[in-house]
Amino acid sequence: MASHTPPRLQFESRGWHASPPSDTIATRSNGHATTLRQRYYFPLLPSLSPPRESSPPSSKPRFYRGFSLLTKLRPPERSPTPRMPLLLSPISTCAPPPRPRLRRLSPPPPMVAVAPPPRPATLLPSLSIGPPTLPPPPTPAIDGFDWLDLFAFLSSPADSHQIPHPETEAELEARVVEELERVVERGRASLAEHRRLRQRQVKAETEAWARAAEEYRALERDMLDRNLAPSLPYVKSLFLGWFEPLRDAVARDQDLQRRKRVKHVYAKYLLLLPADKLAVIVMHRMMGLLMSSKDGCGSVRVVQAAHSIGEAVEREFKVQAFFQKTRKKSRSKNDPALDKEQAKCRKLVKSLVRRRKLTEAQKLVQQEIELEEWGTEAQVKLGTRLIELLLDSAFVQSPADQTPDSSPDFRPAFKHVLRKPIVENGRLKKKHFVIECDPLVHEGFESTARHVDIPYLPMLVPPTKWKGYDKGGHLFLPSYVMRTHGAKDQKEAIKRVPRKQLRKVFEALDILGSTKWRVNRRVHDVVETIWSRGGGIAGLVDKGNIPLPERPETEDPDEIQKWKWSLKKANKTNRELHAERCDTELKLSVARKMREEDGFYYPHNLDFRGRAYPMHPHLSHLSSDLCRGVLEYAEGRPLGKSGLRWLKIHLANKYGGGIEKLSHESKLAFVENQLPDIFDSAANPVDGKNWWINAEDPFQCLAACMDLSDALKSSSPHHAVSHLPIHQDGSCNGLQHYAALGRDYMGAAAVNLVPGAKPADIYSEIAARVLDVVREDSMKDPATDPNVPLARVLVDQVDRKLVKQTVMTSVYGVTFIGARQQIMKRLQEKGHITDDKLLYDVSCYATRVTLDALGQMFQSARGIMAWLGDCAKMIASKNQPVRWTSAVGLPVVQPYKKYKNYMIRTSLQCLALRKEGDAIAVQRQKAAFPPNFVHSLDSSHMMMTAITCKKAGLHFAGVHDSFWVHACDVDKMNQILREQFVELYSMPILENLLEEFQTLFPTVQFPPCPPQGNFNLGPAERGCWAQKLGVTRSLA
Repeated sequence: MASHTPPRLQFESRGWHASPPSDTIATRSNGHATTLRQRYYFPLLPSLSPPRESSPPSSKPRFYRGFSLLTKLRPPERSPTPRMPLLLSPISTCAPPPRPRLRRLSPPPPMVAVAPPPRPATLLPSLSIGPPTLPPPPTPAIDGFDWLDLFAFLSSPADSHQIPHPETEAELEARVVEELERVVERGRASLAEHRRLRQRQVKAETEAWARAAEEYRALERDMLDRNLAPSLPYVKSLFLGWFEPLRDAVARDQDLQRRKRVKHVYAKYLLLLPADKLAVIVMHRMMGLLMSSKDGCGSVRVVQAAHSIGEAVEREFKVQAFFQKTRKKSRSKNDPALDKEQAKCRKLVKSLVRRRKLTEAQKLVQQEIELEEWGTEAQVKLGTRLIELLLDSAFVQSPADQTPDSSPDFRPAFKHVLRKPIVENGRLKKKHFVIECDPLVHEGFESTARHVDIPYLPMLVPPTKWKGYDKGGHLFLPSYVMRTHGAKDQKEAIKRVPRKQLRKVFEALDILGSTKWRVNRRVHDVVETIWSRGGGIAGLVDKGNIPLPERPETEDPDEIQKWKWSLKKANKTNRELHAERCDTELKLSVARKMREEDGFYYPHNLDFRGRAYPMHPHLSHLSSDLCRGVLEYAEGRPLGKSGLRWLKIHLANKYGGGIEKLSHESKLAFVENQLPDIFDSAANPVDGKNWWINAEDPFQCLAACMDLSDALKSSSPHHAVSHLPIHQDGSCNGLQHYAALGRDYMGAAAVNLVPGAKPADIYSEIAARVLDVVREDSMKDPATDPNVPLARVLVDQVDRKLVKQTVMTSVYGVTFIGARQQIMKRLQEKGHITDDKLLYDVSCYATRVTLDALGQMFQSARGIMAWLGDCAKMIASKNQPVRWTSAVGLPVVQPYKKYKNYMIRTSLQCLALRKEGDAIAVQRQKAAFPPNFVHSLDSSHMMMTAITCKKAGLHFAGVHDSFWVHACDVDKMNQILREQFVELYSMPILENLLEEFQTLFPTVQFPPCPPQGNFNLGPAERGCWAQKLGVTRSLA
């Protein structure tokens, strides 16, 4: 062997360890043993010399050896004692892959292919030559992924690359060293980036309000030094003007409470945070509430504002609590042991955070501090006091013309006023106190959102895995697996259930939270351009208000009354437009902040029925077409042949206009015919033909146009990388679940549970039935039937859109009043009926006909709904809430109880608060149980699908009954979601529910389960339906 520096010395000179040699000594083809031992290689690396012929293959599983080449530890010690090998990955008892034989030929060929050994799925979930993918927290060690890249390089197929056969083993070892160093460097860079993002996330969660306070202090200094106030944005200048007096007022109140012997109830909470941080929280929370208040933009109820501000202060205190708990206090000076222990604990927490060992830090925090709930009363009293300080400290200056000698016109920015009773949705609202902002503040709302701090943005690293009710989600922010909204029974139920029972729930939430998103910059640029030009197209709200009607010159009382009504409607519309503009600004503000990030994550939690929601409130895939168009997967995947097809179908679905009801082949033909317009939309989205603007979901349609255009214009469309999530939506999902529960064949066929030539459209079917009834009524004698005039007005207005929302919500318990309001809104949008009285009467008539058509078509669903309602009424009559366990093990308790009002006296006013009583709201328990039970079923189906998709290697996102994956994975997901639906309804769900009710409420005599239909065929027919559906099993 030629003389060379052994690789061991090369590695040790760089601070790396080589593992001790293994017992295997390779034998060359000439029979001589070599000195090349396998100490320089890592798990699963194939042998580079032929194995000994005398070693028969063993059929027994044996351990893989682990080596420490890729684990950089301390420099090697000069010790005669041999070091033990260090494992790169958990020891597996799987059988090792067979080692390929490489024989030196005579003469030796210039190249030989290195055949890849089969890899165990448990050890190698994915192989990539590109940058390694970081797993979710806890922070991965470098040995968790670095060696995968080198193994992929050395053992990839022959058609991928070939390794030149070296003349000597020294050259081969040198090549391994070179590749190893390259992979290590890439792994170190990836790990460093992950640590950097994780540190940023920790700071974002723990220093959000502190950064805002520091910003205002810096602005104050700059204003004094360089007179920067005139160049600040309008709202920033307002905040800057309020910050100092409000901070000083809070500080004075804190000093006063410290000196008082008898303190206010809110005093101990007021002293928990610094004055500047409290000032920032109050200003920003108040402005956010005023922009999004249901009472109309520009005012918010005192109770709501006080509670929201108190909650924000409590949340911030909990984030900072563990630092404050271990901080040296002046009163502990006389106790050196306690002081030393606190300092030690604080240093340990800081050290763990600095070393990215956040799991250990979180555990230490939970041990050191008991974060008890403050309670609503404490939150409201603290929030009310802070609002009072804001009212006394915040002023605005009128820009009206003033003489140089006149004094400035300062007036309060916020007022505490009594709102008069108003009629809303047919009900008289009681009078109540509100916080109302000055018109000068109100005018700046539309540009406020981008300057209002949103303290908690989407996460830069994968969320912490859920392990309990309050263990998971954010790294340090208080996170809860369920939104209980103060319902004690539900909170106790989920805390009491064994963790093992919630394994599927936690796993599904972790999968949803681990999906990596990013901002689609091209679509975002289009949105910003349209928004800067005034909006009003592509679903964006118009930046201008509608004109107010002028007062008529006549004094006729009827004309004056009509003018007042029209003025009231115009003002209401303008308030709604204003609120929509504020909401749009908040969404775009988040998009601007996250635009340059490579990716981000949305932690998810549940409502009490089990439906999953992103925890971020503004920009998320759960929201509007704007948000969905601006978001895309951070990781792209090649389209492939099936992916290109599904991308075209997705584009047709998003264009809508009836195209979504056609067969897949018709959708593909539509896209092919519209290719020139699609290319124009992608290349010139703003100043082109604007074909995409007419779509039902314009921004999602635009994103699909851009993705398809890129693919078709590339040299190989099937290999084009797509980041677009493709949606597969349920066909009136609630009715699908009722049809499966009742084995209703007619209902199943109407909602696409039975295969057909083209997708069935339940909304069009109901609209056709309604139209038949309306036409029949319009032909009757008006003297004998009062509905004839209404039918004649309605006959030209009936279409799919008129009935869609009512059909969709009928299975979720929509009332007649709710359905009437839905249909009235659709008729208002058409604009053919201008008289309010006639519009009301026609809406009532159309609602009756629509609900009758639904009852005739889905009799089985009506029977199940009635049975569920009867069971709920029996349970609630015993003063017990309805409770059950979902198909994935989630305990569900309906939170409907009668509330009690009680008064608390605050420094600002007396406030009426509500708290949960002991009495059960029987009627509400009955009405809500059928829709809540169906929601628990669709959430179970989504979780089961998410878990199976993850196991299949798919990137899954879900919005209730809408499932999203990459285009190339749609066929696989379609198979999975159907199989999971069959898996769900292979269980006797209604029978299990009845058995659980009988166990929980043994004194109640429940009626038997409703009879099932004929959607149960024999084995041969089931196999036929399964083949048509493309699944292994079928309900049919």
